[in-house]
Amino acid sequence: MSDLSEELTRPVTEDEQVETSVLSGTGMHIPWLQKRIETVVTGGKKKKDFAQTTSACLNFIQEALLKHQWQKAAEYMHSYFQTLEDSDSYKKQAAPEIIWKLGSEILFYHPKSNVESFNTFADRMKNIGVMNYLKISLQHALYLLHHGMFEDANRNLSEAETWRYSEKSSSQEILINLIQAYKGLLQYYTWSKKKMELSKLDKDDYAYSTATRNMLNHSWKTSVNLCALIQIPGVWDPFVKSYVEMLEFYGDKDGAREVLSNYAYDEKFPANPNAHIYLYDFLKREKAPREKLLSVLKILHQIVPSHKLMLEFHTLLRKSEKEEHHKLALEVLFGVLDFAECTKNITAWKYLAKYLRQTLIGNHLAWVQEEWNSRKNWWPSFHFSYFWAKSDWKEDKALAYEKAFVAGILLGKGCRYFCYILKQDHQVLRKKIKRMKKSVKKYSIVNSGL
Repeated sequence: MSDLSEELTRPVTEDEQVETSVLSGTGMHIPWLQKRIETVVTGGKKKKDFAQTTSACLNFIQEALLKHQWQKAAEYMHSYFQTLEDSDSYKKQAAPEIIWKLGSEILFYHPKSNVESFNTFADRMKNIGVMNYLKISLQHALYLLHHGMFEDANRNLSEAETWRYSEKSSSQEILINLIQAYKGLLQYYTWSKKKMELSKLDKDDYAYSTATRNMLNHSWKTSVNLCALIQIPGVWDPFVKSYVEMLEFYGDKDGAREVLSNYAYDEKFPANPNAHIYLYDFLKREKAPREKLLSVLKILHQIVPSHKLMLEFHTLLRKSEKEEHHKLALEVLFGVLDFAECTKNITAWKYLAKYLRQTLIGNHLAWVQEEWNSRKNWWPSFHFSYFWAKSDWKEDKALAYEKAFVAGILLGKGCRYFCYILKQDHQVLRKKIKRMKKSVKKYSIVNSGL
């Protein structure tokens, strides 16, 4: 049995409470702590207020955790166990979950902790708080997975899967589905390894047919475990991806499409950008018509206008024959560059520089004006200041050129960003800068009176 877990969970005896401070070999034994807490909450009086004592101890633990003082937090936890004897029934019922969450955090980071310590603590907490048995089992399994102990994690999940307490409640049912789904992920991991092995075998080899049968067996078990969970409203990205991969592998394209469509479009599920990304990637693999691809990306654009797929969305819109799509293509590019994480995206600036010119040549000045009017008060300082001109030219001259072209179109030849780049004498970009100067003079929306 782990000394660390033993020290963390064992009760404090009366003899220990009157001893002076003596640390044990593990550094977890702190008989002086009770006196300190009583002094804090009672001003040195002998009478102990139980509620204030445990509250003060919890504050000490939280402070230690915030400061990453794992040793000190473990010492306070040793005393906090007395909250399990609280006369307040609500606090007594909530105590096991609080102790588990704090204790598991401490044991995860404590320098003297190990897998044995965590296992011992988890097993004890399962018995102390039976209502938290499933939650603790699941978190325990995830801890084991984090340490690469797949067999132990699977065994832990199997034990939890068959556990019942009183009548099965709806919350228990969801947790059991989640536990079964994580078992499914472990089975998917095994299936995925067999899939890699299968790809290296000759199809005429006897080992190939044996491996195929084993994969079918694993995929059936995985499907059963994953299917129940992904029908419950929630965010189940890794489970959905794994399930769809297996469906595709066995040729069930319709099943995969149905799963992904439900995940993306079912109103009972929370808004989830990944759901639309998975559906788009699947439709793209299936070489679906452009209209279907556009319909998926249009929703993604509304949720995450700065997503990297928006440049792909822009390209698809430009290929469309509908004018409304061409107008949206311009809106998409402006939308991408509204976000700080995209300010250095040279592809986005190239696309915008090129498409601005094409839009103006096509006599769609109103489209540009519509996008620019909502940005003209903040884009100049956000993108086109003198500071950014110097910085961009120093870091990435190609990026600076594309931005300068856009700045000249939107703000005219008097723009500080445009002027700074125009004055730079760079051998490679010299001809491009001259062409940029002519284009800005011709197409600038400032010169067009807009």
